[in-house]
Amino acid sequence: MNLLEAVFLGFVQGVAEFLPISSSGHLAIFENVFGLSEVGMAFDILLHLGTLLAVFVVYWKDISRLIFDGIGIITDIFMNAYIFSMSKFRHGEPDYRKIIRTKHRKFALLIIISTIPTGILGIVFSSVVEKAAAGLLIPGICLLITGVLLLISDTIEGGVKKVAGTKYRNAFLIGIVQGIAILPGLSRSGSTITAGLLSGFDRTYAVKYSFILSIPAILGASVLELGNLGSENLSSGDIINYLIGMLVAAIIGFISIKTMLVLIRKKKFKFFAFYCFFAGTVAIIANFMM
Repeated sequence: MNLLEAVFLGFVQGVAEFLPISSSGHLAIFENVFGLSEVGMAFDILLHLGTLLAVFVVYWKDISRLIFDGIGIITDIFMNAYIFSMSKFRHGEPDYRKIIRTKHRKFALLIIISTIPTGILGIVFSSVVEKAAAGLLIPGICLLITGVLLLISDTIEGGVKKVAGTKYRNAFLIGIVQGIAILPGLSRSGSTITAGLLSGFDRTYAVKYSFILSIPAILGASVLELGNLGSENLSSGDIINYLIGMLVAAIIGFISIKTMLVLIRKKKFKFFAFYCFFAGTVAIIANFMM
């Protein structure tokens, strides 16, 4: 892969990962149309880590608090287990610690709950996704579905639910939606934001929830792909190009997140919906012409 191709695919990843037009679908389309079948697993991982870096920069305060409270939840669970084990040697009721005692801890638990079905679906259907990305038909059909979801999202009035009003079943359902959205062409951000809005989320909260939820999903997918890296023989030139593509994905991803925060408040997803209809139709036609 040359430098121009790395920069181009990094740009596509940065735009499509956060704008609701499906990064996996666009990468699959461009790799098929332009014959970039030599795109390696290492480059795919670095592109996703680049967009992950963008999420960390934008939501650093939320993420650092999530990490802190996630550790606190685990610590209190073990402490409660210890208190329970020692209760038989003590008189009176055991003084258990309350696990979910702040909104930050609840948010951490919501993300964990959403991640569970995403991880299960990702593992179960990983081979299906790989086959789907090898052609243009499935990405094209999924882009049409994404367009429909985006039109639906623009018709939903912003809810009032934030962390305190979010039900754990909402989190689980959004995790299922994200797990299904691993199909190329089905926008992860568009799907999860729409699911959040249908669950009554405030529009800005729906975007934040979707993007922070991408962190464990991207990290988990990257870990699963690490086992395939041994088969790649990378030159120093490849490594430099890959890192530049990652940097481009991070910079463009940062801009895309900021853009999404404006668009979601103004209900401007219909333009992306029309684009998805166009791109999906072109991909389907190209599938039968190639």
